[in-house]
Amino acid sequence: MKKPPLIILTGPTAVGKTKASIGLAKAIGGEIISADSMQVYRKMDIGSAKITPEEMEGVPHHLIDVLDPTESFDVVLFQKLAKEAMDNIYAAGHIPIVVGGTGFYIQALLYDIDFTEEEDASGKRAAFERIAAEEGSRVLYERLQEVDPKSAEAIHPNNVKRVIRALEYYENTGNPISAHNEASRVKESPYNFVYFVLDMERRKLYERIDKRVDLMIEQGLVREVEALKAMGLRKDMVSMQGLGYKEILAALDGEISMEEAIYRIKRDSRHFAKRQLTWFRRERDVTWVSKEDFDMNESEVLAFLLSKLPRQ
Repeated sequence: MKKPPLIILTGPTAVGKTKASIGLAKAIGGEIISADSMQVYRKMDIGSAKITPEEMEGVPHHLIDVLDPTESFDVVLFQKLAKEAMDNIYAAGHIPIVVGGTGFYIQALLYDIDFTEEEDASGKRAAFERIAAEEGSRVLYERLQEVDPKSAEAIHPNNVKRVIRALEYYENTGNPISAHNEASRVKESPYNFVYFVLDMERRKLYERIDKRVDLMIEQGLVREVEALKAMGLRKDMVSMQGLGYKEILAALDGEISMEEAIYRIKRDSRHFAKRQLTWFRRERDVTWVSKEDFDMNESEVLAFLLSKLPRQ
């Protein structure tokens, strides 16, 4: 059987995925599936740099504003919702374009990784969550460094959800999840895919990240987090682990100054971009798109993307 088409457009935070994705979708009659762990949440717009209805320019988007901030979101739920969206997109005779910077989500969808073994895990997740709450996430991260140093290198110590998932996998299988991820990379994809990674010179990217954070503050990120806090959201919830949210919440709780919170958001966003690029470099069959090669001209970048698509 002929494999269904799938386009992936990813890259580090602030590289310009949104604009490129809209141009691509309009040119080929595509619909966009967000592969972002934060834009899935309602009422979390500024800190997630969520695309606005105006920016969508009439292009259908999926997996945006589908969960309340009190709900948990993980790779298993992403895979389920993304597959449902893809079925609808194919039924409409359109092409799905997966856009976002969460490499693990993209990999899970692209290679149809089976997570049933992890879903049926014993109650270790709750035990790890208790340890994080009572003893701090650093304890879990140090444990991960012992049993799976490769994963520890790829996961930020503050990303409690992913640290727990990696430990849970190790406890249930006896194998590091980094080995599982490597094995997933050699699987054959059920899709006829093109995998684009947008990139730009590091100094320029970091400048864009800093400016984006300043803009978020101007747009009212502090007010957004205040409203979420008033709704009863706490720092131990999955949604509040997102970059920008946990730091502002810490400032509102008096743990750090607001100046320190903004500094940390910028610093950790830069570190996050670096980890994203490390992940994408390990992926197979990737087309890297350096925006400097096109003098940062969005029209030329789009023309290049279109030239790399297989003829239908």
